[in-house]
Amino acid sequence: MLNKTGISIRNILTNIVLLANAFIWYLYAFNILIEILNNAELTFFGVVMVWVINFAGAAIFALVGAVLTSKLGKRIPFLLIWILLGAISSFISIFLDFSSQTSLFLVSFLFGSTFGLGMPTAMAFFSDATVSENRGRMGGIIFFSIGLGAFLLGILPITDLTMKLVILTAWRGLGLVFFYIIKPLGSYSEKGHVSSYFSILSQRSFLLYFIPWTMFCMVNQTSAPIIINLLGVDFVQLSAAIEGALIGAFAIISGFLADMVGRKRVVIAGFVMLGVGYAILGIYPQSSLSWYFYTIADGVAWGIFYALFLMILWGDLAYSAPSEKYYAIGGLPYLLSNFLKFVIGSYLIQTVHLETIFSLAGFFLFLAVIPLLYASETLPEKKLKERELKTYVEKAKKIKEKYT
Repeated sequence: MLNKTGISIRNILTNIVLLANAFIWYLYAFNILIEILNNAELTFFGVVMVWVINFAGAAIFALVGAVLTSKLGKRIPFLLIWILLGAISSFISIFLDFSSQTSLFLVSFLFGSTFGLGMPTAMAFFSDATVSENRGRMGGIIFFSIGLGAFLLGILPITDLTMKLVILTAWRGLGLVFFYIIKPLGSYSEKGHVSSYFSILSQRSFLLYFIPWTMFCMVNQTSAPIIINLLGVDFVQLSAAIEGALIGAFAIISGFLADMVGRKRVVIAGFVMLGVGYAILGIYPQSSLSWYFYTIADGVAWGIFYALFLMILWGDLAYSAPSEKYYAIGGLPYLLSNFLKFVIGSYLIQTVHLETIFSLAGFFLFLAVIPLLYASETLPEKKLKERELKTYVEKAKKIKEKYT
């Protein structure tokens, strides 16, 4: 069965199950890892090693996994094995003794590597199951379901660590069952020329989006520990709740807008809004109104960027070529910035002046807009012209009806 754009409904359902299950699994596993570290007696070096193993494992295995699928050509068998490995790694973690540093390193490696291994392939699977004119709205809907699922799983009144690991195992296992049942028919093999990592990083169109995305991740994530230290846990939790709602809503809104007016305009709007938020904080860092405005701007921006940079743009930029490697590289700034947040956050709190960090953040985010001005629109120009013409015709009809 096909929808009005000619895309299989079965493929779309498969992608919602595949991506939502994977992201929710990792987010829940990540929170479990934080809980384990909070209760563990580790030196600062030990904590750093845990995060190095987790984020480096996710990044390296993502790059390796993208190469593997490019060579194998068949995605569905690879994805089934990947989901199974996630369930197995979750099951193994139930029996680990987390008072041991070795066990902490092992669970960190299992969570990071098993997530990274198949994530580019899952994203490429999504990209091939959509077309450019509906990829935005589908990406927004999928990311909204990820946020909703992670929220519902996170508020479960469960404090026992073993039970959380059991839930983690069951969740990944359910993902395996549902994906196997509703997977699309056929081999779903890759087509087109397989790009090398070097050729992707040499593409002007890729870099003009990749550089701003990297700048945003670095600025936003490294400033997060300073915000937590300044405002305290209570305000940050309230802020996180507000941002969570905004991220979910604007992931959908930005996805639909990206299909209507193009990706470039939506991304630029997100950067400008967040840049204004940081600039106001740099001028009025003690004002509660400044912080609430920043919270709203940050939530809107993350909703836009999650949908555009994690779900949509890299598939657009791959065009007819396999997109695994595009997604693998595109996810690296997010992983690296999260690593830096945990590792150098305490150092930044002690050494960087409050007004300085926010003013610099606003400045760098405005700089990030410059490459975007020269970036090409990834939504086909023909589709934009068709929609502009359709809008014009509809307005003309309304005016005619009004005066006749």
